[in-house]
Amino acid sequence: MSSTTVLFSPSSSLYLAKPSPITKGRTAVAAVRCSKGPALSVTNEEEGQGGGVAMVGRRRALASAAAAVCGASVLGLPGHGLAATQGLLAGRIPGLSEPDENGWRTYRRPDDKSGGHGVGWSPIIPYSFRVPDGWDEVPVSIADLGGTEIDLRFANPKEGRLFVIVAPVRRFADNLDDATIEKIGNPEKVINAFGPEVIGENVEGKVLSSVTAEHSGRTYYQFELEPPHVFITATAAGNRLYLFSVTASGLQWKRHYKGLKQIAESFRVV
Repeated sequence: MSSTTVLFSPSSSLYLAKPSPITKGRTAVAAVRCSKGPALSVTNEEEGQGGGVAMVGRRRALASAAAAVCGASVLGLPGHGLAATQGLLAGRIPGLSEPDENGWRTYRRPDDKSGGHGVGWSPIIPYSFRVPDGWDEVPVSIADLGGTEIDLRFANPKEGRLFVIVAPVRRFADNLDDATIEKIGNPEKVINAFGPEVIGENVEGKVLSSVTAEHSGRTYYQFELEPPHVFITATAAGNRLYLFSVTASGLQWKRHYKGLKQIAESFRVV
């Protein structure tokens, strides 16, 4: 597999070169490797004092510039088969399997992933779902416009996007440390209460279907809403409520409806 290493200096010029040894106390270059493989990996080779927030800002700026050279996109806008990843995410998205014989991958939330934004650092019971090859993880920011309890985002620019909300049950009910979705409410109560958090508006008159499914003793409420076009799967475990949303534009929904529904129905808390 051929590849090119693109190096940027902290000043301004862009040049191609091999990485040089790092001298402690000095600012080195940041290396960005563009390959024909599945990922754009950003590696930090800066050492010395005064890194901190400024270093993170420089790294993101360099990654954005490198994406133009590599033909990839960064920060939530996946390119053609490329995923923008940083640090431990370089190369292979943690938790995402290789494609099976049908070209589908299984994502399982890594056990050592942090507690998520806005839900504390206590352990979260892992969840899993399946996506066709070509769906990429999208970085989640603390300032995510979707809210502080979004734990994960995935997207395929040609097919649609999804996200997972993991919220503390105590936000909605007391004395539910061992929660089930049934204890929180029936399907109608759950979609009326939490649907607006997913679509950003009242769900009255938008619920096309509601199905209750059971897998390994756990109950899942599955909804289809329109408009907007969205599947929502809801369940609960431990002291968390899980909302799994799969959505797409009108044209994507028409072309990939069957696959999007399959993604939505694959969600499990494991």
